[in-house]
Amino acid sequence: MRGLGYYTGPVYEAELTFEILDEKGRKRQFGSVAGGGRYDDLVKRFTGQTVPGTGVSIGVDRLLAALHAKGRVENQAKGPVVVTVMDKARMADYQTMVAELRNAGIRAEVYLGNPKNFGNQLKYADKRNSPVAVIEGTDEQKRGVVQIKDLALGARLAAEMTTNEEWKSQPAQIEIKRADLVDEVRKMIARADG
Repeated sequence: MRGLGYYTGPVYEAELTFEILDEKGRKRQFGSVAGGGRYDDLVKRFTGQTVPGTGVSIGVDRLLAALHAKGRVENQAKGPVVVTVMDKARMADYQTMVAELRNAGIRAEVYLGNPKNFGNQLKYADKRNSPVAVIEGTDEQKRGVVQIKDLALGARLAAEMTTNEEWKSQPAQIEIKRADLVDEVRKMIARADG
């Protein structure tokens, strides 16, 4: 039960009554997803001023869990493009790429974890449901290029491929001119969505 001590009027609780199975396989109702009410004296406790108040809080995570339980969530939202970090001293370069992508309306972020293990950066991108990873090491920077990796296509191809040769020939990662970053990422995302 929520803290009823500060309510001065009606108290509301919104519950979803459909049945789900708990961790032990027992049937139970889904339960509360929102609650609130009137609390005229709450502000007075902290400021000494009498201020009327009402409010409600909604459990967004609970609502999302309910949608999953009812099978109403079809596709997981695409995450941001992840710009990987090959050299911590070049963080400003990576942030510049993120800014360019964001200015073009593309969600993007730079990897902020420990960059020593590149595999962990790609695992992070997978956890974020990222459509594309951007890779620029020292060699790529000197040549004025970046690698972009189509993570959705890569996952699909990995499930279909059986040999190392097939994997090496796959088109999920391409090298592009650094100046073409925004356009090529936009195209790659469009192919993944289409």
